[in-house]
Amino acid sequence: MIPPAAFLVLAAVLFVMGIIAFFVKRDLLTQFMAVEVMLNAGNLAFLALTKALGKAEGQTVVLFVITVAAAEAVIGLAIIVLVFRQRKSIRTDELKDLKG
Repeated sequence: MIPPAAFLVLAAVLFVMGIIAFFVKRDLLTQFMAVEVMLNAGNLAFLALTKALGKAEGQTVVLFVITVAAAEAVIGLAIIVLVFRQRKSIRTDELKDLKG
């Protein structure tokens, strides 16, 4: 059996990789995927702590986070497609002049 600490270390590594990818990469799709990796790292940490404590509350939180992440993925990808259609680019350094 794998100890919960190993899952927490993996979650921390995934979260740090997501943060690095978000700030280093300069296109919207890669940044969007980095946010998804960070959400999944949080889910993994919740599940590891739930397993360690023997309670089900963390699994409920993870279920809600997955639901919100799915909705965010649909809306985020739609926004990225619209930006690409208008600007012909998804590089963030070329999109600094966006106005609301």
